Amino acid sequence: MNRLRELRKERNVAQQELADEMLVTQRTLARYESGEHEPRLPMVFDLADYFNVSIDYLVGRSDVR
Repeated sequence: MNRLRELRKERNVAQQELADEMLVTQRTLARYESGEHEPRLPMVFDLADYFNVSIDYLVGRSDVR
């Protein structure tokens, strides 16, 4: 989920800060960003809501936010 990293950096949010907001560990978030693990669907919804983007944009299926 490269877009996750891009969005987080765009907003100048630290991994730990976003992890705390999403109620996951910083390591879990790092794994999402690296593609080592895929977040479950409810987490994808929460991340899309947090960044105010579509799920398709977040997962790279669309370039329309």
